[in-house]
Amino acid sequence: MLTTTSTRVLEPAELEAALAVLDRDPVANAFVTARVRAAGLDPWRLGGEMWGWYQDGRLESLCYAGANLVPICAGSEAVRAFAARARRSGRRCSSIVGPADSTAELWSLLEPSWGPARDVRAHQPLMVTDTMPADIVPDPLVRRVRKDEMDVIMPACVAMFTEEVGVSPLAGDGGLLYQARVAELVGAGRSFARVEDGRVVFKAEIGAATPHACQIQGVWVAPEHRGRGLSETGMAAVLRYALDEVAPVVSLYVNDYNTAARAAYRRVGFREVGAFMSVLF
Repeated sequence: MLTTTSTRVLEPAELEAALAVLDRDPVANAFVTARVRAAGLDPWRLGGEMWGWYQDGRLESLCYAGANLVPICAGSEAVRAFAARARRSGRRCSSIVGPADSTAELWSLLEPSWGPARDVRAHQPLMVTDTMPADIVPDPLVRRVRKDEMDVIMPACVAMFTEEVGVSPLAGDGGLLYQARVAELVGAGRSFARVEDGRVVFKAEIGAATPHACQIQGVWVAPEHRGRGLSETGMAAVLRYALDEVAPVVSLYVNDYNTAARAAYRRVGFREVGAFMSVLF
């Protein structure tokens, strides 16, 4: 019996089928799942197209094509189909990010036409926990950032982004989109910081959030305060909020060369369960 496959943009009416694919791996797919649950599949609301790979008429794999290109539950045949569509469309994303194996295969197919990349981070451990650490007391000074504190949190967010990504988020549009995203997280009560004398010394956000899992992002300690254990006690504080109020499983991913951060997250109770890969343009 011949197997027939096809690839196309999902219709809004296919939301249930898309969520069924996303829910196969609720931790790894938290970022895209959160967007789909909030916006549906209409490209204007979603901020990009959702490509589907179908086998004998059944939706088996997805690829989010927006500011990021993200393969989802994609085996080699689906990856090849998504790469072919991406080549035809041309590069419109600022990064490719997703599970390491499928992302590496996708990039190998796109690099001849899309390369070179500005940076390739081939192995970013994906870490999860569902419990509070027994031996680390959450920092009582870490709290939600208030809506009237945008001028306090933004310098720390810009510093974190620039240090992590290698370019300033203020480039291009002057930071309007980045500021809007920070404001969105602050408004949702998912931005946390320890503030001393009007300056942020620790911060982190709960970014993607679904009923099954959420993802901590943007962890940053002011350089002059590093080495004091603030990342561990601060992360414990954010973890408490996340487990109590957001989702039963908390995840994050980190660059493999950031050995200090990986050690701190392990001390807070995170364990490595997989790996992501990011290609930055």
